[in-house]
Amino acid sequence: MAPSNQHHDIAVLMQRSTQGDRSALSRLLTLANSADHLAAVKESLEQRHACSPPVIGLTGSAGVGKSSLLGALASHFAECGERVGILACDPESPMTGGALLGDRIRILRAATSPEASERIFVRSLSTASGQQALPPNIDLMLQAMKTFGFDRIFVETVGAGQGDIAIRRVADIVVLVLQPQAGDELQWQKAGILEIADIVVINKADLPGSDRTLAEVTEQLHAGRAPSVPVLKTSIARNEGLDEFYRAIDLAQASLKLRR
Repeated sequence: MAPSNQHHDIAVLMQRSTQGDRSALSRLLTLANSADHLAAVKESLEQRHACSPPVIGLTGSAGVGKSSLLGALASHFAECGERVGILACDPESPMTGGALLGDRIRILRAATSPEASERIFVRSLSTASGQQALPPNIDLMLQAMKTFGFDRIFVETVGAGQGDIAIRRVADIVVLVLQPQAGDELQWQKAGILEIADIVVINKADLPGSDRTLAEVTEQLHAGRAPSVPVLKTSIARNEGLDEFYRAIDLAQASLKLRR
């Protein structure tokens, strides 16, 4: 594609995206993740004023239930009439190099009505290991998402380790998801990822050990002089703790508006 045509086509996609065209947004995200079009997308985005919806990151190790919680969040806010955008970082397929799409299936399955489902946009992103649990062009893709006019944007990392804290750079609000029996007190002291959290959720609280994990995390946060970080318990299986989780997100967002 010639450079002039390339810029024109990207500008058209952006215009369509601002008008709520999902296919245009999907195409923009594809181009933003392409080495051949990266510079043109970046230049075009820099020339356009985007809205600033809150970006909420969910991170934590593999298997703690991030996708299930994100599905509940997306469904809740969509049922409230909001347009919800999601960038779900899936593990890279060893066969094709693409996303495995498991997150997208779990998230959309949580929508409680066709109307809510229509307000949720999910893009799965192939994410290789060793990249801080995020794909390399996440900043640019978030800029493209902001052209659409979402009320909230969520980013779900792939399974994150103790040092995978890049989500703090791209998200306004960081939710750390843990599960019972995730580690002893010594591990919490080493866990740098705990230091970046605005909200900590002990998910799968129907499993044994949830109270102990909650107490250990709370103690560690207080020891690190972060007593204001809420520590919550949730259970998707029992539908418990979710309303408190939604309120914590809203409170964090209200605090964010005061700081801006």
